Amino acid sequence: MTENAVDSGGRPAGVPAAGTAGGRARGGAPDPAPAGPPAGPTTQPAAVSPPTGRTRPARLGIRRRLVGFADAMWRPALVLAAVLATWWFVAAREYVPNYLVPTPGQVWATMTGQWSELARHTLVTLYETVLGFTLAAVLGLATAVAIAYSRTLDKALYPIVLFAQVIPKIAIAPLLVVWFGLGLAPKIILAVLIAFFPVVISGVAGLRSTDPELLDLASTMGAGPWRTFRKIRFPNALPHLMAGLKVAVTLAVVGAVVGEFVGASEGLGYVLLLANGNLDAPLLFADLILMSAIGIVLFVLVEVAEALLIPWHASRRGGVPLTTS
Repeated sequence: MTENAVDSGGRPAGVPAAGTAGGRARGGAPDPAPAGPPAGPTTQPAAVSPPTGRTRPARLGIRRRLVGFADAMWRPALVLAAVLATWWFVAAREYVPNYLVPTPGQVWATMTGQWSELARHTLVTLYETVLGFTLAAVLGLATAVAIAYSRTLDKALYPIVLFAQVIPKIAIAPLLVVWFGLGLAPKIILAVLIAFFPVVISGVAGLRSTDPELLDLASTMGAGPWRTFRKIRFPNALPHLMAGLKVAVTLAVVGAVVGEFVGASEGLGYVLLLANGNLDAPLLFADLILMSAIGIVLFVLVEVAEALLIPWHASRRGGVPLTTS
């Protein structure tokens, strides 16, 4: 064996591997242990509980949202409190007779005393409003797409839509009752007719506001009309469309109530006519409060849907999702 021979492990022959039996010194004593950290008690870093580490950012996020919500709501709450205080002061001093302007206590007593009946009529109006708004949203979006994509349909449908909007809906309500009877159909049709126009206008504006360079790029990359609509046109139109839907959902309440004015045996519009005929001011005010509550709740739901669908839009970045400030 030569002096430069190596073994199978790549070491020079005669040099034993560390940690083996041949790695002992000639005298039989083991090799000195390799240098390492000094002996002594070792300290382990304190383990962080995973649940605490995960929930702390979530708690901070919830706290931040609550603070932002409170910051956005204290101004409307202050204005509402001032209105209620003024109302109570005027009614309590009887600057206006109580049969015209009741006190908040009288309204509250009427609302709690007749709650079961008022709740039934509220559900009827709510059903008519939601169904009319849904139909108006679907039909309005379909009409907006047809107008935005076809110049022929634009020239044919746009004047008709405008003409249908300028007709006073209260004027055609008796005709709808004659045609469709006293059931739900006239109320739903009126809600659709009133809520239809804002959806169409906002949808057309949104679909036409798409950057032409994006459309050219999509066409160059081989995207068809459906993919272009789904990926570019519709997302770009959502901010305009959601603004129109927020207007439409409040107008749908008006349409349902107008239909109940003309001919109905239930609903908040029917209760309003009864209260007006009987000079029941507390019932009248309670009915108006419930109508307003329906519109506010539906508006907030559309606002939440907007926050979920377009969180990337500039209007959603600086405010609380449940407010428009």
